[in-house]
Amino acid sequence: MTIRLYYALALFAYVCLFSLLMLWNTIISPPEKLPVALALIITVAPLLLPFRGFLKGNLKSCSWMAYLSMPYFIHGCVESYSRDDYLLPALELIFSFLLFLGASLFVRHSARKTS
Repeated sequence: MTIRLYYALALFAYVCLFSLLMLWNTIISPPEKLPVALALIITVAPLLLPFRGFLKGNLKSCSWMAYLSMPYFIHGCVESYSRDDYLLPALELIFSFLLFLGASLFVRHSARKTS
């Protein structure tokens, strides 16, 4: 039961982080000096790399998803510190941390179950 909960948490956080980054870079605050497409490639494309295996519950893809959430956490920290409006960076912090937590715990408990 807890393994499903960890996977559901990771999947929820992934969808929220992906949606936040898409909205942030297109509608809410599009970049002024970069094309929007380039900003989306830089920010959102890394999340798509392990997505297929992540949906299947592949342990290697889930561990990579946990690794990939850390640059988003760092970006949220830097943006929270440097901006006056810190709602979007705070949401990025929360979702990236939940993604890391859910994916890491899913991998940890799934590996224990199989061995």
